[in-house]
Amino acid sequence: MLRHQTQLFWLGVVLLFMLICLSLATGAGVYGGREVAGFLLGDPAFMADEKLAMIIHTLRLPRTLCALVVGVCLALAASMLQSATRNPLAEPGLLGVNAGAVFALVIGLTYFGVESAYGYLLWSGMGALLGNLIVLGLGLMVGRSNPLKLILVGVALSATFGGLSNFLLLSNKVVLEQFRFWNLGSLAASDLDAVLTVIPFALAGLLLTLALCRQLTLMQMGDNQAQALGIRPTRVRIGVLLAATLFTACAIAIAGPIGFVGFLAAYCARLVEPVRLAIQVRFSALFGVLFLLGADILARWLIQPFELPNGVILALIGAPVLILVVRGGGFRSLLAVK
Repeated sequence: MLRHQTQLFWLGVVLLFMLICLSLATGAGVYGGREVAGFLLGDPAFMADEKLAMIIHTLRLPRTLCALVVGVCLALAASMLQSATRNPLAEPGLLGVNAGAVFALVIGLTYFGVESAYGYLLWSGMGALLGNLIVLGLGLMVGRSNPLKLILVGVALSATFGGLSNFLLLSNKVVLEQFRFWNLGSLAASDLDAVLTVIPFALAGLLLTLALCRQLTLMQMGDNQAQALGIRPTRVRIGVLLAATLFTACAIAIAGPIGFVGFLAAYCARLVEPVRLAIQVRFSALFGVLFLLGADILARWLIQPFELPNGVILALIGAPVLILVVRGGGFRSLLAVK
């Protein structure tokens, strides 16, 4: 089994490298793979093209890097929430965490004139913290007994936060114009400085995730058994809260509320390794990047010279998969652990 997992992982890494190259070569305009490859390899003829340099440095490279960061963040946030709530359908977009982050950011945009990447990160972080607190609290009550109840709670949270956000936006047309395309979830406005700003916070969440993997794996047996093994469930869940908040805030701040990436990535990772969380998070991060980068390439390619928001592409893929998982009872594998 371990050998097959290793082979699958490296196959995914090779596919990721190919998607990165394709992402750098895809976009509106006359510049394709040949020109981009020549520029990256240092060909003087292409290096002298200022327009090509501008497209790579200010558009395609930041967008590709943004997809890598956001894909990892959303995937790991979903894996952590699923493990902490013992609910395999848990995901920031489905549970209303994204909507909470958006609502807090709308408050920052409307009343405090937030413009910087740090401002986006701070306000989306506060909203994500609120959403995660609600999710983890309710997850302990209803998530294990019935996973679908927690999803229904997430729908209610999303509707509540969404309604409050719309109320604030309709009262300020300037903020509405700034917000409406970003709210669909897109990497089109990716900025290299913003991406570099959130990377340290994403790394902090990653380190916290790696530190919690063993404890969370043992907690799947139940809190009583975990406590008998020296695990403190409350402390672990606080760590999950912080990690999921950091991941969600980083993703929301630079790409908007993109849904279904975490659900798809974490679900596929659990198919590869159903028990050991340390291996799950590795595959979850890889799948999250592959799904988001693939969706972003499709978003740029399908209706050139225009493009679709990434959130639309992922919703068209993720929603049918979620329905199939629920209809097929695919969430019961995690519930079987007592």
